[in-house]
Amino acid sequence: MSVPRQTQRRRPTVNTGEPMAGDTRHWQRDRDDWEERESESHSDQTRSVLRPNPNGLLMNGTQYSDDNAIDTEMSSSPPVPYWSAKRHLSCGNPTPLPPWSSKAVPWRGSSPGKLKTANAALVLCLNIDVDPPDVVKTNPCAVLEAWVDPHTMPSQKAMEAIAANLKLQFEGLSLKIQYKAVQDPSYDDLWRSCQSLRKQAKDDAILFHYNGHGVPKPTASGELWCFNRNYTQYIPVSLQEVQTWLGSPGIYIWDCSAAGHLLTNFNIFAERRDLEAQLRHGGPVDGAQPFMQSLQLAACAANEQLPSCPELPADLFTSCLTSPIDIALRYFIMHHQLPNNITADMVLQLPGDLKDRKTPLGELNWIFTAITDTIAWTTFSRDVFTRLYRCDLLIASLFRNFLLAERIMKNYHCTPHTYPPLPPTNTHPLWATWDLAVDACLRQLPDLLYKTPDVNAVVVDSPLTISSRPGRIGSNQPAKLPGDKGYNYIPSRFFADQLTAFEVWISRGGAALTKRGPMSLPPPGDHYGSGSAESLNALSETEPVKESHLVPRKPPDQLPIVLQVLLCQPHRLRALILLSQFVDLGPWAVHLVLTIGIFPYISKLLQAAGPDLRPVLIFIWARILAVDPTVQVDLVNTNGYKYFANILGTRDEPALPNSSEHKAMCSFILAAAARDYSPGQDACIHARVFDHCYDKLDDPDFLLRQWSALCIAQIWDASDENKARGVDCGTPDKLIQLLSDDSVEVRCAALYALSTFMGASGAPLGARKRGGGGSGSMPQFDSKRDHFKTEVAVVTGATLAIKDDASPMCRKEIIVLLSCLVKEYRGFFVVCAWLYWEEDRKWKQQQQTSHGGHDEDITNQAVSDWLERFEENEQVEHRVYLSSFFTMFVILLDLSVDPYHEVATNAQTVLDYIMALLLESPFTRLRDTTLHAPEPTPARKRVASQVSLMSASPSIAPPPSPGPRPGMKRSDTMTSTISNGVSNTLRRTSSFAHALKSLANGIAFPASEETHHATPVAADTQSLRTDAAGCSRPPSPNLNLARYASPYMDSSTTLVQPSGYQSRVGSAPPSPRAASFLDAAPPPPSADFMAWNVIEALVEEDMERLRARRRPGMRRGHGHHHGGPGASPSSSMSSMDSNNSVILGLGTGIGMADVLPLKSTFFDWCSEYFTEPQMRQAEADEPGSIQFNYQLWRQNRNDEVINETQKQIDVAEKRPWDRSVGTLHVSGHPLTMAFHSYDQHLFVANEFDVISVWDWYHRRRLSMFHNGNPSGTAVTSLQIINQDVGGIILTASSDGIVRLYRNYDPAVDQGPVQMVSAFRGLTEILPCPQGAGVVMDWKQSMGILLVGGDSRIIKVWDAQTETPILDLETYSESPVTSIVGDMGYSQFFAASFANGEVKIFDRRLEEDRAVVRTYTEHESWVQSVRYDPTTTQQFLSASLDGKVKLWDLRGQNSACKTWDVLPHGLSAFDCHPTAGVFAATSAISSRSWKTQRVTVRALRTDQEVSNFNVSTGLTAQPSRGLSPFIPRLSSLAFHPTEMLYGVGEPDGNVRLIGCNFPVISNSAVI
Repeated sequence: MSVPRQTQRRRPTVNTGEPMAGDTRHWQRDRDDWEERESESHSDQTRSVLRPNPNGLLMNGTQYSDDNAIDTEMSSSPPVPYWSAKRHLSCGNPTPLPPWSSKAVPWRGSSPGKLKTANAALVLCLNIDVDPPDVVKTNPCAVLEAWVDPHTMPSQKAMEAIAANLKLQFEGLSLKIQYKAVQDPSYDDLWRSCQSLRKQAKDDAILFHYNGHGVPKPTASGELWCFNRNYTQYIPVSLQEVQTWLGSPGIYIWDCSAAGHLLTNFNIFAERRDLEAQLRHGGPVDGAQPFMQSLQLAACAANEQLPSCPELPADLFTSCLTSPIDIALRYFIMHHQLPNNITADMVLQLPGDLKDRKTPLGELNWIFTAITDTIAWTTFSRDVFTRLYRCDLLIASLFRNFLLAERIMKNYHCTPHTYPPLPPTNTHPLWATWDLAVDACLRQLPDLLYKTPDVNAVVVDSPLTISSRPGRIGSNQPAKLPGDKGYNYIPSRFFADQLTAFEVWISRGGAALTKRGPMSLPPPGDHYGSGSAESLNALSETEPVKESHLVPRKPPDQLPIVLQVLLCQPHRLRALILLSQFVDLGPWAVHLVLTIGIFPYISKLLQAAGPDLRPVLIFIWARILAVDPTVQVDLVNTNGYKYFANILGTRDEPALPNSSEHKAMCSFILAAAARDYSPGQDACIHARVFDHCYDKLDDPDFLLRQWSALCIAQIWDASDENKARGVDCGTPDKLIQLLSDDSVEVRCAALYALSTFMGASGAPLGARKRGGGGSGSMPQFDSKRDHFKTEVAVVTGATLAIKDDASPMCRKEIIVLLSCLVKEYRGFFVVCAWLYWEEDRKWKQQQQTSHGGHDEDITNQAVSDWLERFEENEQVEHRVYLSSFFTMFVILLDLSVDPYHEVATNAQTVLDYIMALLLESPFTRLRDTTLHAPEPTPARKRVASQVSLMSASPSIAPPPSPGPRPGMKRSDTMTSTISNGVSNTLRRTSSFAHALKSLANGIAFPASEETHHATPVAADTQSLRTDAAGCSRPPSPNLNLARYASPYMDSSTTLVQPSGYQSRVGSAPPSPRAASFLDAAPPPPSADFMAWNVIEALVEEDMERLRARRRPGMRRGHGHHHGGPGASPSSSMSSMDSNNSVILGLGTGIGMADVLPLKSTFFDWCSEYFTEPQMRQAEADEPGSIQFNYQLWRQNRNDEVINETQKQIDVAEKRPWDRSVGTLHVSGHPLTMAFHSYDQHLFVANEFDVISVWDWYHRRRLSMFHNGNPSGTAVTSLQIINQDVGGIILTASSDGIVRLYRNYDPAVDQGPVQMVSAFRGLTEILPCPQGAGVVMDWKQSMGILLVGGDSRIIKVWDAQTETPILDLETYSESPVTSIVGDMGYSQFFAASFANGEVKIFDRRLEEDRAVVRTYTEHESWVQSVRYDPTTTQQFLSASLDGKVKLWDLRGQNSACKTWDVLPHGLSAFDCHPTAGVFAATSAISSRSWKTQRVTVRALRTDQEVSNFNVSTGLTAQPSRGLSPFIPRLSSLAFHPTEMLYGVGEPDGNVRLIGCNFPVISNSAVI
């Protein structure tokens, strides 16, 4: 399926050197990144595949393109929706694990049963030439021991040869272990050998191999046999004694008849010992492992005899374990018919070396290893596989070869056993594959041997004597003659065929999810072969498939074979590509390949990897680090990081396609290597990674910019030296410049880097590291003043740059940055909080009294007195510092009432910390402070100013709001004081700019005329809200993970004061709860110090904290508030007067909880990018998926709706529009309405904040929820975006907030209604006696949102970048009442005003010159402005006096036509987007309030097609409007496509009225 051109991104390519069937060359980026764009911003390419209307535009403004015409067979992707990326679903929170996921099995073998073999005892009890009394041997019988025939030499020499050969066989498994052969030991010899081995092994495991072919069988009580000194008696040795000698852990091999007795009794004794140790010592002593963790391999069961077949060696079990290829080939020629030209003798001469994979023998050994690994992987559980096959080389080899022993010995009625017990594998299908590989190899024997076989040689029919010949295969090769050129061996196709099978699995649906069953990924505790009836019938075939029911498919059996192929140079690149495609499936796939053991191989490839392997190695390493960050230690210790550092620092090379994207992966890898790991940070610094990332901050690729910033963040996290290096090269300034980046992720990454620079912790979420310490010591600054100035400038610059960002993810990150500054300079913030508090109380008193004066201006006087203590040139500097802190405090206040819950919660945590410090500060003891005074009630009621300081006690929750609407309360917080009593003055005002201007002139505060705007509330507000009692509070986001942290420690916490701390006269009591002045007790007595003394002391304490940081050798601690070594060095600082005497003791923060700085989740969220599929299309774009089929159905359905409605346009303009379709009764008064273009949905907002969604065709309500705007405000604008692919509700309320909601249709079954995003659409709200609130216009084709209203500007928001791109001056003191933009890509839009003006704006011009035309013919409030659907460049406007005017942009500044449609006043007006008709409703006044006239007029014919009355439902004459922002009592809205409109009446009824067609159409409406 094709992807729209404007949404395609560059994808990494893998150059294989040769074409591969089914190989996806392009590595696809996640579909969420389609919304990202570079500096060239919007493209005018099409985003839609639907059919056009006659004007070439879809109903919602999306342009049609012939290039993307719809095709039912090969359909194009739907348009990329806005506000639908991953960040809008998670807001920077890591995604929870899927329901089917489970705890990953440790792939390093770090489980409790991990064993490491140190040495081995090879105990041989053979007593050659003397048979034990309980064994009756056949004649002939098996005689070979370690491939030595003991009867061909003296018994002593035979014993030595057997011991030497056995040692060599074990050394072939692992050379690192010391093997000690114990030949025919006596009891004492066995005891000494065991004791010596345990002493040498210490806590590691010991291998104990017991060959009991020359002694009696083990007893049923668990005794094995050895000899006395003279070999005249058999001495029994109990397993209890062996366990005592060898200790734990151990690996035991029992090669004797009735070996099951030893295995069973060993477990009985081991369990008894472990139980005793548990009872006596609580577990194994000295860290030893339990005896039950020992491993055992037994040759047969307790009632079985070892096979005595003369064709096989006597130690068949040991031979299978130590020389599997020899046994396997002998077994093959015994059970398979060889070709006529191949003899058994030739098989024994198979050339090659087991260690050389290029030789026949070596390749067979390689194939055998791959097959046995695969059999174990597909049969055993994952934890058993990891323990047995990936912990120790010797153990892995033994258990791998055990599978061959089981296959062979079961054919001779002998069943090998193990502990832990393993499922049978002797009938596994891969054994047939092994036989095929052996057969293919043996067929080359005639060409491989230097000496061709004699044609006259007699073909031996039965190779019995040959197969039992002493010696190992390959040891009897004929000598190479001088003229021989050697053999030309054709390698086996085994690995190539297995890779093809793996490739087929990936390319033929292996990535698709499935239901649980035998073909699904089993849980870690289950082996892959288990398929119970419960798992098969867990889900019915008829049950609807839900995402939670789907799990990954069973991985391909060839996965371990792919690992083996990495050792082969010819197949390595292909194997890596297939492996990268597999790990691209998700974290579960990465865990699987790590469990199999890929990590050592992938690490070695970094040391000598060619250029062709770079892209695939980068991709695989990024996946591994994203899933398991602990490999950072290996990456640093093996110097593997240099590989990625070199790639990051190189220029663009042809060998590295899409270099920016691969370098972004390298940045992530290096960031993960440095994260919370100081050796990794040092390694990155030495490899110049910091410098490379700094250079990449200007790269055109947004992903590289993002990860370069994040890599810098991890390199200088908690490292003073690296932070100083960053300051020297200007990194903070560069990061602040990135805050204007088009990419939201880049802006957040820059904020994250600045936060770690200022002391926030970049450690993983699970690490208990709070952070702190600011930017460190910064020794390059000569004075603390420069250091202080730098830190304040960084945070202030970032805060001012990001405060108006529309992305809540960015606002979350700026709060983390602010919390770092609050942590270090809490004194400044306490001062700002006190200043703000006093000025707010002063304003309230001014509102309460008739005069505007104040007895004493305590704040200005305190600031002036404090500044007078500085030199004249320093006063300006300190005033700027205080201004910066006050600005950040005001922004923090505004963020505490942010419409996005997580942002508000985090800001409340920081703000409450400041307020708690204020309540514990000496400010509470000032004589003239108002901190203890009851809250005055202003003369005018302020919005939401209901909760007093008394109700904001840290221990008392504020009372709930009256009425059925649930109150938004929170215990253990004081933010309600700010959010309800103070900061509402900042909610919708120009407080930021005003605060900056005021602070420049003497710390003045927001004036009442400009910021404290009160909105009158209707008297019947509460009664009208009761109908919405069943609704919930504003819907929460999809991932609402922020948690409020109280500034107070738990009552059970013991307060530890720093040494030397004393509670002096002016200090706050150490216990915040005991000393809270919020109790009923009277305020404390006034102190003998002034407000400026407190300011000086708090500021001086901050400076002393900075001086302590800058002292040489001083490292910051993380426990600033709990005393002790980790406490802040200035936790008990004091200020001195001119006589150096203590006048004020402080301990700011003593006793408070250590909640700052906050910790960001952004890095973990970004890391998820490398755990999500990138090589395949998103599920919604995958043909055949549920999402794809649903979108394809929508696409076709939308197309049909457009076709049907286009046919009705000509008729509808000539027919009456008075046919009743239905009536809906909504909650409250329907003052704002919008129809969905394609779905049968009507969206209605009442006069407050209740939004309801209706299925207007079936007349039923689908959902209802609160918008969350505060009391006294209303939803004044409603839009539906992304209508092609579903829809998102876009609301704007009169408080300036824009909110977006999804999942409003329960029929789609996407869960409850969720908030997608929320931001302040208008930052400046002007006080108006009669305002318009906030009005919007959405341009889907360009992703542009126009926002205006009670403001002097119209903000233009970019939906892709989520930033305001223009602030257009309106040059009008009247509010904007309506905005409409031309459908398509026109840069013009029209706006109407309350004073009767209509203005045309051109977004291409400068912000202060954007008004290109002004129309002033209207004499009253212009209610609405709409574009003429019949003629381009024309639009209509309607005013409250009943006049409708038609304007032409190409004509004069006068109206082309004027209709006086409703002479007695107009209430609502709208124009159909496609049909040439407009409608208006009459005003409801004292003269006409029982009925309302509806008139519909055709534009082409200039005729009135309908004029009728509808009942208002009112029982009494209305005394006032329903909303102070909407000057009407009713509403009117046309359907965008259907010939239908709705009229909302004051009685709560919405009347749906349609066009009265002469013949009933097949349309869904009529």
